[in-house]
Amino acid sequence: MPDQPTTPPRDPAPASPAPRTALAPPAPHAAPAPQALSAPDLHAAPAPDPRAAAPAPDLRAAAPVPDARTAAPAAPEPSAVAAPPGSLPTPGGAPSPGYRAVFSVREFRTVFAAHLLSLLGVVVSEIALTVLVYDLTRSPLLSSLTFALGFLPYLLGGTLLAGVADRYPPRRVLVVCDLVCAACVALMVVPVTPVAGLLVLRCAVAAVAPVFNGTRAATLADILGEGDLFVLGRSLLRIVSQSALLVGFGVGGVLLTVVEPRGAIAVTAATFLASALLLRLGTRKRPARAAATPTASRERGGNLAVLRDRRVRALMLLFWLPPLFAVVPEALAAPYADQAGVSTAALGLLMCALPVGTVTGELFAGSRLSAATRSRIVYPLALAGVLPYLLYAVEPGAALAGLALLLAGATGAYTLGLDAWFVAAVPEGQRGRAMTLMTAGMMTAQGVGMAGAGLAAEFLPVHLVVAGTGVVGTLCVLAAVLHVRATEVRDGADHHVTSG
Repeated sequence: MPDQPTTPPRDPAPASPAPRTALAPPAPHAAPAPQALSAPDLHAAPAPDPRAAAPAPDLRAAAPVPDARTAAPAAPEPSAVAAPPGSLPTPGGAPSPGYRAVFSVREFRTVFAAHLLSLLGVVVSEIALTVLVYDLTRSPLLSSLTFALGFLPYLLGGTLLAGVADRYPPRRVLVVCDLVCAACVALMVVPVTPVAGLLVLRCAVAAVAPVFNGTRAATLADILGEGDLFVLGRSLLRIVSQSALLVGFGVGGVLLTVVEPRGAIAVTAATFLASALLLRLGTRKRPARAAATPTASRERGGNLAVLRDRRVRALMLLFWLPPLFAVVPEALAAPYADQAGVSTAALGLLMCALPVGTVTGELFAGSRLSAATRSRIVYPLALAGVLPYLLYAVEPGAALAGLALLLAGATGAYTLGLDAWFVAAVPEGQRGRAMTLMTAGMMTAQGVGMAGAGLAAEFLPVHLVVAGTGVVGTLCVLAAVLHVRATEVRDGADHHVTSG
């Protein structure tokens, strides 16, 4: 199961986990600190060269050589991330390994290939199933409901099944989820399956999706570590999911010209099976994540045990709110194109602008910015996320509206720094559950945003709805940013002590 292709969310284990303070955002008004280094790296403070000192009769009179242990900074820079050997420094902070380093990890290549396969299947099945339901019922409502069901069950599956991600070995969870999806899709292909059955099966596939995505996200931390490679790995999966919006629907449309909808759906079953096979043979067997956690702390409270942590709760909110508002122009693209009197080609431009901006922003941030810089721009980019929508107030043409969407999509790069903060804040024994809840909430927020946009457009002109989203969304994200910053101020240097 891939990450649901949507607008920006806004996708060998390390010997020892990185300190949680290593990935936290810098404290407000803190003075810049030297780059953090891992002991016993003697480069922490280079000793002065005695030859460069002022001449003295006795060399012992020269300034004493500082001890490397005491010369190191008292506290590491909060946003510093240890760099893998051989990485090159980037301007503005710690070295960044780059996307190429992520692909050098064999297990990640397997996960990435499985993601591509199942993503292809999901995109094709969404188009084919929508067409099939319309052919059988001639009902636009049921046809659109088929697509909407890709969002709604996320909340149910994500909350009820979140514990599965930590309670069982991750490889088993991933493979079983793929097999369940393959079985559901295979039943859709059977000609006698009624429309109600098709909708139920669509819900079942969507319900297991957050469990799969949450488990995979937590497993990436086992495969790539908790540092910059994890952030870049997550970024790559999101980039592929966004790119699916640009090419996937076109592929599905072409496929439907040569095969019947049920035949196209059958392709999905094959891709799910191929994904399961890749994950089973190409990833390591690891124990259940909760096995190393005391029973009392891992079971008591379930999902509430994760949400009880004040910082985790605040970070989840910052993941959820930007997508809630970001999807509004996409949900209203067709009515806006009609209101503005633009062509069908211009409508296609509006639909593509947001994902193009998202992919561009993530690629730039992941390849050109250091981990420290990505951490520093989380708040500014999150706050700027829906500000470009204010351009809709003047009822712009397709070109200016497309530019606004492109800029809004580029701000989705804030998630790279936020991913680092999140994985550092969540205890390892709860990581799968937390990732599942975060994914479920993000998808639910987008569904709510689309529905809310349609409801508001029943009473107001479309361009005013989008422009109003720029105002309301920015205020809501500002509140979320202040909430996250409050956890920093409260905890000082110990960012991981954040329970509220």
